Amino acid sequence: MKRFFQPLQKDASFKKPTLSSTSSPSPANNGETEETATATTTPVDETQKKQPTKFLTWNANSFLLRVKNNWPEFTKFIDSIDPDVIAIQEVRMPAAGAKGTPKNPRELKDDNNSSREEKLIITRALSGPTFRKYDVWWSLSDSKYAGTALFVKKCFPPKKVSFNLDPSVSKHEPDGRVIIAEFESFRIMNTYVPNNGWKDEETSFQRRRKWDKRMKEFILQSTDKPLIWCGDLNVSHEEMDVSHPEFFRTAKMNGYVPPNKEDCGQPGFTLSERKRFGTILKEGKLIDAYRFLHKDIDMERGFSWSGNPIGKYRGKRMRIDYHLVSEKLKDKIIKCEMHGQGIELEGFYGSDHCPVSLELSESTIDGNDSENPIPE
Repeated sequence: MKRFFQPLQKDASFKKPTLSSTSSPSPANNGETEETATATTTPVDETQKKQPTKFLTWNANSFLLRVKNNWPEFTKFIDSIDPDVIAIQEVRMPAAGAKGTPKNPRELKDDNNSSREEKLIITRALSGPTFRKYDVWWSLSDSKYAGTALFVKKCFPPKKVSFNLDPSVSKHEPDGRVIIAEFESFRIMNTYVPNNGWKDEETSFQRRRKWDKRMKEFILQSTDKPLIWCGDLNVSHEEMDVSHPEFFRTAKMNGYVPPNKEDCGQPGFTLSERKRFGTILKEGKLIDAYRFLHKDIDMERGFSWSGNPIGKYRGKRMRIDYHLVSEKLKDKIIKCEMHGQGIELEGFYGSDHCPVSLELSESTIDGNDSENPIPE
C-alpha cells in the first residue's frame, strides 16, 4: 500500500550483541531460480550462535528514497536491534539490462547515467559500517515497481537462495516478489504479496487468488524444514488487525461494489482474502508470531501500515506485515514487535509501513533443545 508523507522519527530498542565478519559480495545469478551461497566468512567464535535468530521485515516503499531521506535514522535503528536477517519489500529499483534486452533481476540497473547514479547511492549506503556486515540478494522488477531484497549477516551464509515458489522454474517470480534462503535447519521466505485491488480483473482479484493458491501449494510441499515466512502479506487476518473495521469493511473505489459480497471492502480486508489466509495458516501449520505473543488489540503500536496523515485515511491503520513461523517453532518465539506507533507514524522511517522484528531462541534454530526437540 503506497502513500507518501514525512513521519517523525523514533528509535526502537533491543540489546545489541557484537558480531563482525568479512565476506565477498554474493555473486550475480543472471535470473536463475537457485544459487548456492559461496560467501567467504571469518571463523565464528564457538560462543556465538550458529544460525540466524533475529529477523526484521520492512516494506520500505522505495529503498532508494529511504536511503536518500531517512538513512541516518534507519541505520541507527538497525544498529540498536542488530538483526541477523533483514527482509525488504517494495525496493522499487529496476533490474539490470538495457531497454529491449533480457533483464537480470539479481542486479541493479546501471546502463544509463541516472541508473548508475542511483546504484552508486545504494552501493555507498550499503558500504557503511551498519550494512557492510551483510550480504544482499536482490529480486527486482523490470521497472521501479515492487521488488524485494534480503540482507543476511556474512557470518551466517545460507546454504541456498532461490527466487520462485516453483523450484522447477529457473527464473524469478514476476516483479521480484519472493526470496527464499535456506539454512541448516530452517528456511526463511521474504515475500511482497500482490495487492488484491478493487475489481475482479486479471491484475486484481484474479491475480491474488492465483497467488494464494500457489503459496498454499508451496507451503504444503515444503515440510522438510521449519519455515519463517515474513514480509508484506497484504492481508489483515482478523478484525482486531485493523483500527477501524467498519471503515475497511465498507470501503469502495469510485462507488464500485463487487458482485460477490466476500470481495467487498478494502484490499487486504475482504472476507475472501482473510478466509484464504486463514486456510494457509491452518493447513500449512503456521503461527502468527505477533498475535501468538500479543493477544489483545493495541491501538497505539498494534498496526504495521498507516494511512496518509492528511485525508480520509488519517488514523486508519492495518496490520499487514508478518512473521509467520512453523508450529514446530512456536514455543521458542521470544519477541515479535512492531517498531512504529501513532497516527503521526513515529518509527516508520519515511515509509507507510513500520519495521517488524522477530527473535527466536537459539536452541530452536540449532535444533539442540533436548526438552522440546524439533521433529524430523
